[in-house]
Amino acid sequence: MINGSSYRNALISGANHIAARKEEINALNIFPVPDGDTGTNMSMTIGAAAKALEEVTSQSIAENASIAASAMLKGARGNSGVILSLLFRGISNGLKGKEEVDGKALVSAFHVGVEMAYKAVTNPTEGTILTVARMAFDAGRAAAEVESDPVIVWGALCSAAHDALERTPEMLPVLKKAGVVDAGGMGLCVIFDGMLSLLRDGTMMPPPEEATAGENGKVASQIAASDEFFRNAAAEFDADIHFTYCTEFIIGKAEDLTKDPAELKAFLETIGDCVVVAEDDDIIKVHVHTENPGRALEKALLFGQLLTVKVENMKEQHRKAAEQYEKEKAAAEAARKRKEEMRPVPPEKEVGFVSVASGNGLETVFKDLGCDHIVSGGQSMNPSTEDIMEAVLATPAKTVFVLPNNKNIILAAQQVIPLVTDRKVIIIPSKTIPQGLVAMLSYAADSTPELNQEYMTASLANVDTGTVTYAARNSEFGLTKIKEGEIIGLKNGKLVLKDKDPIKAVIRLAKEMISRDSTYVSLIFGNGITEAQAQTAVESIQNRFQQVDISLIDGGQPIYYFILSVE
Repeated sequence: MINGSSYRNALISGANHIAARKEEINALNIFPVPDGDTGTNMSMTIGAAAKALEEVTSQSIAENASIAASAMLKGARGNSGVILSLLFRGISNGLKGKEEVDGKALVSAFHVGVEMAYKAVTNPTEGTILTVARMAFDAGRAAAEVESDPVIVWGALCSAAHDALERTPEMLPVLKKAGVVDAGGMGLCVIFDGMLSLLRDGTMMPPPEEATAGENGKVASQIAASDEFFRNAAAEFDADIHFTYCTEFIIGKAEDLTKDPAELKAFLETIGDCVVVAEDDDIIKVHVHTENPGRALEKALLFGQLLTVKVENMKEQHRKAAEQYEKEKAAAEAARKRKEEMRPVPPEKEVGFVSVASGNGLETVFKDLGCDHIVSGGQSMNPSTEDIMEAVLATPAKTVFVLPNNKNIILAAQQVIPLVTDRKVIIIPSKTIPQGLVAMLSYAADSTPELNQEYMTASLANVDTGTVTYAARNSEFGLTKIKEGEIIGLKNGKLVLKDKDPIKAVIRLAKEMISRDSTYVSLIFGNGITEAQAQTAVESIQNRFQQVDISLIDGGQPIYYFILSVE
């Protein structure tokens, strides 16, 4: 039987496991736009549950499942995170009133979660996390009919999840083309494996900072073991810096080595300071501050092969540290102000607005259009359900319209509706910044909230969105090969061009998007683009399409050089 304590520990083990492997999951992103954050989103989602369960001592599986589900829902990020939270919310619903469960009850509860997740997605796509969850349940149910042991049932469920994951490329051609499995499905398998480790063997998967590098071999483990001693010893000498380069390297001792490492230390002391030389049977680890790292490395080669080398400019480090300190201070102040702004307030006025956006310019534009609060986020920075809920509760209105402005945030925003009980929440399913702007402009103050929901939602179809960004990785779409770092242009999320220059790319993109029927164009420029460069693009577009009215907006958004809105 599984009780509250074992369920709690299993969830924490699963959270630790995906936290340690999130970058591996992020790397499975198949589209070149830099939004490969599935692993991060899922890790942060279940990580919220792990944090909430840390101090819980209840032995009731129903109580602990409820705590976890609530935390995951509030911390859900991105589509993958929301789907994950819904799976565990369904499990919680299926476990209500139970102190402990056998395998049949556990898989029955998981079935509730699978159904809840499928229902939450408008057009479920097979070959995704949903498929992995469904096929895992099918195997778990079959196992439970034969054996009631929950560990055996969960083991069968995990095995089937991995089998389903391997089949996802056959279900989704885009995965097969890229040669990867579904990222969300892999994230789910990793979490399930972490839970199984605890349930089957009693082994809690370690958090990332405690994970060992065992598969990298004996030398890697020796390096990790000596690292804390080494850094502490070196730190004792760092008070006064007289040399520019902090040089660290590890030597794999030559098998026939007869030289004494003390000889290496003595030499390093003649060319620098802060010298530390630590050794064991197989390696020598060295730290020295010097003006000539090359001489240090040349001497090191007399003792064996260099396994790792790191050279850092300490003066540059100090400069960056000072800059970082100022940034962190400013960020802390901004966070303090945001916390003040996001305090819950009673609903007093009739209507309010919350929008998701990133970039000072875009935040200003939405506020000028009447938004009460802006939730910071967007591509690769998905806010959680709790972030959106805080903004809603801080809006003093009886009806609050929420504009997600990103397809990956809509599902998280929709979870706010049942969580807020003292005011009505209406989600306008805007998938892009231009759609959000058009929706705000479509609001009619003299109409009811229900009619405005219709007006604003209908307006989303009246605008096309173009974006100019960079490829986050090498990729291939159809006959088009894309190199990492290459500038790409997308129309309504579909790749239409690539270029070496963002200015040329946005001009080409405008030619792809603007037609004879187009009347209004907004060009929003972001980080990395100057106003002069943006003005050059406007002039070129205007010369080609004299019938359209073009507005230039300094959005300050990250990731996207340009966002193009065409109506």
